[in-house]
Amino acid sequence: MSSGRGNKLAGQIGEYLVCAELGRRGFIATPFSGNVPTFDVLATDELCRTVPIQVKATRSEKWPSDARTWMNIEFDSHTGVQKCLGAKPISNPELIYVCVTIASPGDRDRFFVLTMADLQKVCVDGYTLWMDKHQWKRPRSPESYDCRYEVNEISQFEDNWDLIIHRLQTRPPDSSLVPGDR
Repeated sequence: MSSGRGNKLAGQIGEYLVCAELGRRGFIATPFSGNVPTFDVLATDELCRTVPIQVKATRSEKWPSDARTWMNIEFDSHTGVQKCLGAKPISNPELIYVCVTIASPGDRDRFFVLTMADLQKVCVDGYTLWMDKHQWKRPRSPESYDCRYEVNEISQFEDNWDLIIHRLQTRPPDSSLVPGDR
């Protein structure tokens, strides 16, 4: 299987796994298969309160990302040194992310539920720590911004489904619903 096809398939599997887990918790969820830029899944309850969710899936214990998504970085092409100019303002800091590790058949999938702001902190801290060790000059590819985050960096968010439940419960019900009119 080509890596492009494998990555697409992992993304699709991750979205369906998140929908299934939300279904187990009594919510309706539907995937959008990459057709919406900001989110992958919409979760809703019986009062039509909805929460958009971004899903990131991996078959390993690491997820790839681009450091420039999370931080402002300047690159000096003469020295090959990157310079961090601080965390980047993000437009949806409260957007919920579910990072999924897809298990081999027979094993248990794992879910890490956090906000975009939480993930930004993890990525900025991890990239900064790694780059500090290299004086902000990447050893093999100076212009690479590969920023991987790992299970151990987001483990405190494992099975944090209460974040989604709380978000749904604090939203106002759809105003078009009349109690008992279903």
